[in-house]
Amino acid sequence: MKDKLKELLKQLKNAGKVYIQPHNIPDPDSIASSLGIKFLLDKYGIKSKIIHVQTIEKANSKKMVELFNIKMTVKNEMKYNKDDFVILVDTQLGNSNVTNLIKQNVMVIDHHEIVNDTDTYLFKDIRSDIGACSSIVAEYFYVNDIPLTVNVATALLYGIMMDTDNLSRRVNDLDIEMFYFLYNQAEISMIKSLKLNQIVKSDLIAYAKALNNVEIYGYLGFVHIEDCNDSLLGTISDMVNTIEGVSVVVAYAKRADGVKFSIRSESTKIKANKLMRFIMAHRGVGGGHDEMAGGFMPADKMDFLNNKRLDTFIRHRAINYVEKEDSDL
Repeated sequence: MKDKLKELLKQLKNAGKVYIQPHNIPDPDSIASSLGIKFLLDKYGIKSKIIHVQTIEKANSKKMVELFNIKMTVKNEMKYNKDDFVILVDTQLGNSNVTNLIKQNVMVIDHHEIVNDTDTYLFKDIRSDIGACSSIVAEYFYVNDIPLTVNVATALLYGIMMDTDNLSRRVNDLDIEMFYFLYNQAEISMIKSLKLNQIVKSDLIAYAKALNNVEIYGYLGFVHIEDCNDSLLGTISDMVNTIEGVSVVVAYAKRADGVKFSIRSESTKIKANKLMRFIMAHRGVGGGHDEMAGGFMPADKMDFLNNKRLDTFIRHRAINYVEKEDSDL
């Protein structure tokens, strides 16, 4: 989309500081997309910094930053001027996975479902039908005939691979086209290195606990994990989804400040994002895609439970939704 890149550059023409902000705990797709956007801005003489709120958790995400020498800064709060801009990447305002550091001059490049009114964004490229944000960013290079470095091509390729599960999950024609566009320009040995660094030893304990806590009702799997970070929660959700007969997974971790959710669905009848919102019942923030979703219910919204067990509430809501949508459960 030539016009999209031109529009982005036009909006940033007289910008002060430009910040590229992926979601709070960056994953490979958001890291790759941020790197691609920074490369494009650098090419057109627009200085920018990549910032994020929380520490990178996943082993392969850390390896990406190291391997591609990506400069990313952790920021919990910021002072900003009226001419500063922020580009949200792989997320949107209102999502549970992003902190609104700069409350003005906001731009968005994302592939998730639209969360709130988008009229407040100075620039937006939100395509919910695309499997990876990296595909959207790669297209900026493709349609404008902009050469990529090996690092940028490899990072974007890996971002597509991870968010589409190697082109097997929620894939759009653009994802496939950009995959092959990037493949011949990427360093595959770096991809292999990243694939060999996807978990750390300490994660094995959480995996073991998760396997011991899995409960299955029909094709619906539940797993309650204590003391688990966001990235690992998603990985465990993916793992449980590979169990024979399980096509929908509700994984959640209770913390002092609330409950974090990760949902997966391979069922054509059960949409992960809709299931997430049904469980929330307007008591938190949740959303995502048909196949993948996440959410967060703050502790101060959980008074309704009284003495009821959290596990019972979540199972009741999820089973109720699934039975309503699919009588075969």
